Amino acid sequence: MVATAAGLSTLALAPGSGLASSHREAPLIANDPQADNTDLYAFVSPDDADSVTLIANWLPFQEPGGGPNFYPFAENTRHEIHIDNNADAKADITYRWTFTTAYKSKDTFLYATGPVTSLDDPTLNVTQTYKLEEIKGDATRVLVDGGKVAPSHVGVGSMPNYAALRDQAVVDTQEVTGKSFAGQADDPFFLDLRVFDLLYGGNLKEVGSDTLDGFNVNTLALQVKKSDLAAAGDSAASPIVGVWSTTSRPATRLTAADGTQTFSGDFVQVSRLGSPLVNEVVVPLQFKDAFNASLPEGDAQFLPKVEDPEVPKLIEAVYKIPAPKTPRADLVSVFLTGVEGLNKPANGTPSEMLRLNMSIPAAGEGNRLGVIGGDKAGFPNGRRLSDDVVDIALQVIEGELVGAANDLGDAVNNNDVRFGDAFPYVALPHAGSKVRPGSLGNSQVQGLAVSGGAPVGAVGTGAGGTAPGTSSPAVPLAIALAGATLVAAGLVVRKRALI
Repeated sequence: MVATAAGLSTLALAPGSGLASSHREAPLIANDPQADNTDLYAFVSPDDADSVTLIANWLPFQEPGGGPNFYPFAENTRHEIHIDNNADAKADITYRWTFTTAYKSKDTFLYATGPVTSLDDPTLNVTQTYKLEEIKGDATRVLVDGGKVAPSHVGVGSMPNYAALRDQAVVDTQEVTGKSFAGQADDPFFLDLRVFDLLYGGNLKEVGSDTLDGFNVNTLALQVKKSDLAAAGDSAASPIVGVWSTTSRPATRLTAADGTQTFSGDFVQVSRLGSPLVNEVVVPLQFKDAFNASLPEGDAQFLPKVEDPEVPKLIEAVYKIPAPKTPRADLVSVFLTGVEGLNKPANGTPSEMLRLNMSIPAAGEGNRLGVIGGDKAGFPNGRRLSDDVVDIALQVIEGELVGAANDLGDAVNNNDVRFGDAFPYVALPHAGSKVRPGSLGNSQVQGLAVSGGAPVGAVGTGAGGTAPGTSSPAVPLAIALAGATLVAAGLVVRKRALI
């Protein structure tokens, strides 16, 4: 509800009007991108076998050069990761982050007024700090107080050594043994979003391009001991935990004529995320906003959409690949109960969330297809940064677990930049100073003509730049033909014999 009177605008949020999460997949999320919880990850830490790493991202599609305000975490907002360690679909542990923004000067438009080499530099004009709390029933402990947020990566002129700023934002937690990080990062989700254009253009011509290449997100990462997550502190007896994330806003926001805002009322959940792609492609439009405002304990209402999903019907209509028979008990196990013998707890309440069996150790190299690729440490047993959840989801939805073996995928098999080997594992954010493909200026073109060089992302990389001395696009013909040949040969998206 929006109303105006006496110079005040009132925005009220009711529980039934929740906003969306996961890269703008529900109708209302465009109105509140700071609250958009894009992806959730939970995995046994590869460099610390006794710990689990939880990662949640917010505010999608961050163009690195999007100044002057760039991309702060939302204030007056609860960013939360929830843990269910007894399979009743209710949170036994909640980790809550809240943020505060400060300005050294409001007499400038600059985010950074000079080179920034430390999070304490006076030249870092806009800063954020956070409080991280652990909530168990009526007991609350502060794990981080006054934690410093790694800033948006304005560019190399302002932040010549961003990796050092990232390192300064990694802190040890209080009360429990662990680590915490909050700040900007490369968006670790990799996929070709043209699946929404009638499943990759209707003839597979729209595959192989990582839509999120070059974009950033805001990341919260927490590493804690397995015993801190398990019921009664016993990860050997109770190794399976459910994980989901949410965003909550105050019910009412008042905006005055001078732009100042005040907040009141109870906090209302406006975003929810567990397993990837559920609200994107399983839940239909009429239920998307309701899903984001709902609690896992009420997920029985979404059961019919899981048992009879839309995607296989679309694939059958477009590509004539027969849809698996319904009802889909295999999808119920992946999304609502856990997979038998992998991550299904005994006597659990069906509910949508990531489920992680902490007794399964981290894999060395790992397989991007996770469990269906023979790697039990990957999705749908939790989710790692490198898990190719789009290919996994497509293959499972098309019947991989019920005898219909297939190799469906979007031809984007890994992230655009390499992930880290140590906490927080996410890649550094793209710099605002980075020249994006297709943005080659005239002065740079003239420089190319003189030097014969080729900047990254332009002519020399086949990105469609303009060759010196001509107005014709200079995409290497061999690369273009090779791409066309791969698609024509069915090597990008293909199916094995379906049973």
